[in-house]
Amino acid sequence: MQPFNIYDYRRLAQRRLPRAMFEYIDRGTEDEVLLSDVRRSLDAVKLNQHVLNDVSNPDTSVTLFGERLPLPMIVSPTAVAGLVWHDGEVQVARAAKGLGIPMCVATQSMTTMEDIAERAPGANLWFQLYVFEDRELTRELLRRARALGIKNLLLTADTARAPKKEWNIRNGFGIPIKPSVKGAVDVVTHPRWLTSVLLRYILTTGVPTYAHYPPEYRTRITRAVVWDNVKLARRLTWEDAAEVRRFWEGNLIIKGVLARSDAERALKLGADGIVVSCHGGRNLDSAPPTITVLPEIADAVGSRLTVLADSGIRRGSDIVKYKAAGAAAVLVGRAPLYGAAARGERGAAEVLNILREELDHCLAFTGQPSFERIARSLLRQPVTTTNDEPPLGAPLPFAELRPTLT
Repeated sequence: MQPFNIYDYRRLAQRRLPRAMFEYIDRGTEDEVLLSDVRRSLDAVKLNQHVLNDVSNPDTSVTLFGERLPLPMIVSPTAVAGLVWHDGEVQVARAAKGLGIPMCVATQSMTTMEDIAERAPGANLWFQLYVFEDRELTRELLRRARALGIKNLLLTADTARAPKKEWNIRNGFGIPIKPSVKGAVDVVTHPRWLTSVLLRYILTTGVPTYAHYPPEYRTRITRAVVWDNVKLARRLTWEDAAEVRRFWEGNLIIKGVLARSDAERALKLGADGIVVSCHGGRNLDSAPPTITVLPEIADAVGSRLTVLADSGIRRGSDIVKYKAAGAAAVLVGRAPLYGAAARGERGAAEVLNILREELDHCLAFTGQPSFERIARSLLRQPVTTTNDEPPLGAPLPFAELRPTLT
């Protein structure tokens, strides 16, 4: 199968990965209402088409935190990149480097930030932080990031609890991975993944671990984490964010903002940026899609800090829509994972290149010579909350497409 778009790569990833792992990446929480709303809300946004402008070579570059980037994209932090392909984090970092864009390393990555930097030399790495119960262990992670020369820190603030992912429960997939007959059948019926990923790990470095955990607290993904020290903080407040701000000397970006009041508080705290994010439909199922709240938030704080956005990006036109709604750039998560699951570094690079090409085309068709100069007026209609009925031409809600349970 020759893939032409992100959806093609999604199908390739679905074929190659065990079902439980694919659905861990692909699906949402509870009734998956937000998962479908994210896509529907982006599809509902229309762009004005302008003609007879010189768009022979649209400028896709942006300046973020004082750094000029060729594209308005950052690869999102994802905890399972190391499971979709052997050394998946390294493969994705190399792909991002090839396009000159940053990759954000996750706290729960299965490869350390130091190893990624060594094996993907020249990669522009950011770091995503989950706060541990033991705050000194959190500070040690920040020291390591600083020593590596990382300048941009994403503090994930929207995961106050482990979300209820019912499909993971049904599939028996989670961390720790618990052996079961169903899981074993799932794995052995996907022999390419079994031999090229799981067995390769077992024969070389062993079963993957959360590599950023201190060695004395590190456990394999097949064993439960019993140490309270490295459990993610259940109590995370603005004072904790302020403590991170005081300790971290680089740029602080707070991820998971969906309310104007929280954006204003992040600004007052001294954050350098925010990510307006509904976590790709993976946390609060009743949350609003990112695009529906982005304009209000960007209007409130966008002139005083950097506003980024994520969730649901499958086309280059989605990036243009987020920009017109107020984001300086976007983070992409599932899309490069689909690519990496299908073809490793090559697949991740091809996915990012697809988005780059589609972005260029969208700028040309809308008569925009410069991505950075896109204005709100490019939006054909106001961005509003999704109605009960899907807009014309939009895909059916995800809940209507999933198979009936038996």
